[in-house]
Amino acid sequence: MDAALLTVGDELLAGDIENTNATWIARQLADRGVTLARIAVVPDEVSVIADYVRSFSDQFDAVVVTGGLGGTPDDLTMDGVAAAFDRPLVVDEAAVADIERTVEAVRDEYPDLDLDVERHASIPEGARPLLNTDGLSPGCVAENVYVVPGIPREMKAMFAQFADEFAGDRVTRTLETSMVEGEVTPMLQDAREELPAVSLGSYPSRGAEHNRIKITAADERHLDEAEAWLREHVAIVDEEE
Repeated sequence: MDAALLTVGDELLAGDIENTNATWIARQLADRGVTLARIAVVPDEVSVIADYVRSFSDQFDAVVVTGGLGGTPDDLTMDGVAAAFDRPLVVDEAAVADIERTVEAVRDEYPDLDLDVERHASIPEGARPLLNTDGLSPGCVAENVYVVPGIPREMKAMFAQFADEFAGDRVTRTLETSMVEGEVTPMLQDAREELPAVSLGSYPSRGAEHNRIKITAADERHLDEAEAWLREHVAIVDEEE
């Protein structure tokens, strides 16, 4: 399963907010064996969002989009997704009921809260709603595109609703080496020729005793072959050492 991730927000491009959503989602997909082939950051512009969503949807099995959902002027993620599929935004009644329950629950704390409920509850026509258990505005699934909020707490809760729909056959294994990156680089270059069925990454661990080599493959057999080759040519350090 090949996937792409689109993170939306002017604040991300300006460096005002760290893009922790991208790191978290990438890790979740990798843990499920999914190959994350693209990560892109785009501004709060409907046409740009639509272009990327349309392109990614055509190229990959699934797309995760995370960004502002709701009623503020810069919450344009859902508009962009709707434009990508040439669909209108329509009010989802299940989302309306959910938002109204949420608002009523906090009414005493926020008596002056005034929301455009229909705007918050609008998703592309024909999309499957994803109710927001930790916030207000719903996400949705439109075609092969999964739209979730930009607020990390809300995003993680919503991701759990469809996480089982993401599964792939990619497996990984991480080894540690006492060799510095400059020493291990020639071996890894040879490994790429000897082990075409795997991909290898070398990751210096600043401040740690050992550096890491990550092996990625389609099955455990290729991982075993790669590990055996590396143990023969590279100084691998086992945990008990």
